[in-house]
Amino acid sequence: MVALSVILFPPLLIAFLLVMERVEEPLRRPAGPREVTEFLSTATPGEVDTLASSGIRRALARWRRRRHTGGRTSNPPMV
Repeated sequence: MVALSVILFPPLLIAFLLVMERVEEPLRRPAGPREVTEFLSTATPGEVDTLASSGIRRALARWRRRRHTGGRTSNPPMV
């Protein structure tokens, strides 16, 4: 059993790291000028407060979540 674990652990770890790299790639992508302009024209007051207190990354993440859900959330998430 130990030998099986020793043999399978490295390939599983590499596969996990490759999957996580694909998940992280969109998060590392910087915001483009068009996206920032659209954010500034359509941001809610809560998103502007997030921009002022936490920076552009968190504010854009909150804005993207709202756009993705179509504004259907009754309670916006606390960031």
